[in-house]
Amino acid sequence: MIRFVAFFLLIVALGSAQDRVTVIRAPRLYDGKSDKIVEPGVVVVKGNKIVSVGEAGVPAGATVIQLENATLLPGFLDAHVHLAQQPSMNGIADRLDRMSKSPAETALDATVYLKRTLEAGFTTVRSLGANDFLDVAFRNSINNGSIVGPRILAATKALGTTGGHCDFTNSVKPGLFGPEISWQQGIFNGPIEARAAVRYMIKYGADLIKVCATGGVLSANNDVDSPQVTQEEMNALVDETHAKGKKAAAHAHGAEGAKRAIRAGIDSIEHGSFMDDEALTLMKQKGTVYVPTLIAGHSVVERIDKGAVMDPRTVVKARAAVNRVYETFRSAANRGITIGFGTDAGVFEHGRNAEEFVLLVKNGLKPIDALRAAGSVDAQLFGVADKVGTLEAGKLADIIAVVGDPIADIAATQKVMFVMKDGVVYRNGR
Repeated sequence: MIRFVAFFLLIVALGSAQDRVTVIRAPRLYDGKSDKIVEPGVVVVKGNKIVSVGEAGVPAGATVIQLENATLLPGFLDAHVHLAQQPSMNGIADRLDRMSKSPAETALDATVYLKRTLEAGFTTVRSLGANDFLDVAFRNSINNGSIVGPRILAATKALGTTGGHCDFTNSVKPGLFGPEISWQQGIFNGPIEARAAVRYMIKYGADLIKVCATGGVLSANNDVDSPQVTQEEMNALVDETHAKGKKAAAHAHGAEGAKRAIRAGIDSIEHGSFMDDEALTLMKQKGTVYVPTLIAGHSVVERIDKGAVMDPRTVVKARAAVNRVYETFRSAANRGITIGFGTDAGVFEHGRNAEEFVLLVKNGLKPIDALRAAGSVDAQLFGVADKVGTLEAGKLADIIAVVGDPIADIAATQKVMFVMKDGVVYRNGR
């Protein structure tokens, strides 16, 4: 009898939550896909779904949330985050810290980053690299309500080649970490191993695949822009990923490595600092999305200028990448290449993600296009456009509000005052 009563009460509670109606009002609204903001902003939510957007009466029994001097927006998407890490002013100590912490301790630390990301207005993110399948664990724990955070598409371990950007054993003596790492740790050599690595990551929960096509800024070697994956390897990796119904993202600073990924049909190029005219032309032809992550290099140089302790090789690479990426981005935007919104959060402090909007606009993107990048563009890239990215009837109730008008001042995106994800309010107030 007790079990029956408990079950009955649970069913009543679930039914009540699904039937709950909330009306959210603000002076302005941007739906994530249009060319302008509308006034006023009204969204009606029932349970975890949007029922209507625009002028509407208040249904009987509805809860009304009135937000003053605010703009309603769809929850922001971020195409490039690393949720299991965050830097200090000592980059060398950070590397040692990551090597010494247990997965459990790393995960506990990350619960703070997850909450901070959500409260900054980012309700859906792509995790583009995490050891020990931690991002899969984060995703699952958030989905079942154990912890608070954004909706996650997990890439698990970023894939790369021996000695490349994603080889964490760079600059250590042979054998320090046991036998040479293999495709099961994300390091492949040859097309067959590339396919095996993709299959392995998907087997253990990957929603998408990330590959390190070129060198990078923070890895422990001198290489930032040279290609690190052959054309045959890249073709196999992307083909296997797409055959499994997943999307692939390529970390690529250098032009040749980016071109190999683009030719193979990669879905997005991340960073792209040194891409040339040929690479940009290929991107335009193939519809490849460019995720420039401007704040990534900006934040590294910012820490260097403030006296951070870093590997001298990182200092040289960071300054070289920053000196080129703005020029590359402006050229890409002028060509009409699709710009996605991504930050590389984890390379800088989580919660600062919205600073990317300011850098995008400062370097020539219109504010409305920057907002669209973190809305409908990213949702399409993620493959979740039927669920999130816009404020439309039938979509999940991922709704945020910022103080002010982000078209008049894009920095308003950093002033999030309200966050609803999947119909649940996580922030209401500054």
